[in-house]
Amino acid sequence: MNLKTIQNEDFTNKRVIVRVDYNVPLKNNEVKDNTRIKRSLDTIKLLNQKGAKIILMSHLGRPKGIDESLRLNPVKEELQKLLNESNINLTVIKFDDCIGEDIKNRINNSNEKEIFLLENLRFHKEEKENDDNFAKQLSELADCYVSDAFGTVHRAHASTQGISKYIPSFAGLLVEAEVKGLSPLVEEPNRPFVAIIGCAKIKDKLNAVKFLLQKADKVIFGGAIVFSFFKANGLEIGKSICEEDLTEIKQLIADYGNKIVLPTDIVVADNIESPTKIQTVNFEQMPSDLIGVDVGEQSIILFKETIKEAKTICWNGPLGIFEKEEFAKGTNEFAKYLATKKDAYTVIGGGDTVSAVKPQGVENFTHVSTGGGAFLEFLEGKVLPGIEILLK
Repeated sequence: MNLKTIQNEDFTNKRVIVRVDYNVPLKNNEVKDNTRIKRSLDTIKLLNQKGAKIILMSHLGRPKGIDESLRLNPVKEELQKLLNESNINLTVIKFDDCIGEDIKNRINNSNEKEIFLLENLRFHKEEKENDDNFAKQLSELADCYVSDAFGTVHRAHASTQGISKYIPSFAGLLVEAEVKGLSPLVEEPNRPFVAIIGCAKIKDKLNAVKFLLQKADKVIFGGAIVFSFFKANGLEIGKSICEEDLTEIKQLIADYGNKIVLPTDIVVADNIESPTKIQTVNFEQMPSDLIGVDVGEQSIILFKETIKEAKTICWNGPLGIFEKEEFAKGTNEFAKYLATKKDAYTVIGGGDTVSAVKPQGVENFTHVSTGGGAFLEFLEGKVLPGIEILLK
């Protein structure tokens, strides 16, 4: 994709409004994970070096109107801390709203050492509605628009698409890196190409799964979705989660059975929250009174063997109930092995999967995506609304 980027533009004395993804987890009014804020610093730094007046905008959570617990005040504090640590000499000024004459006047009268943070965009329902007037009011704060929130580019919202009608639009460094990192998967991947998909239900990932089954040489499945495959093949699945309607699963087996790789053994337990019984069983011998919680050791050997010769690897979704330490072994073991694959183009996507590979060091993978839904929709081969506006 040929994007308009900020790399070769002159932003001297220009007001630049940047859509960032500061939808971060909060605890006790503090940012619990600052990864997304950190990922915005490169774009901020470059725009600052290019002489821009920078205005940042983001949503946080899913408020219905103004929600005091979802104001961006903790984000402002964390951003200021990270700017200081990165020697980016800017003072964060946060507003209590995201549109209005007062905000416009304050930005116009700013000095070169200030960076502005607008209040939670979703305090206005017009944001999600992609309301034209709301998008216009956002655009009036700036001369240029920069998209740097890859996690939101699959949404046609006022701050991700509508604003581009009114001011020139460019890709920030993060969005540029995401498009560059993911494009090889949907264009001409080096082969063998193996995808790994972990999920509970197929509906959220069906189009991406179909695309990968068409594109890849093999697709490994993990997570609760494997029990739908087992049940579709007439096997016992105990008390494990399963699709109510197996029509799509059966069709996938009929169309791509030769590409689908399923676990050969399963870790089962009597209870997810406080298990008293945990054992590993063959996939054909699931006890009727237990729940599948992870893939077994023989499955990990099989999965490692499947990706051993692969030149392109894409992983989305943990292989078991990764949040529980007792059921995280399969995911962790696979992540460790994948980190050693220096001869392959390795792409990691999805929040839980990124968490799984963090202990191995994200630098050991070719590309670690910040997108969840956007990552999956990109894999479907779609031109996403927030990317389409950035094409030359």
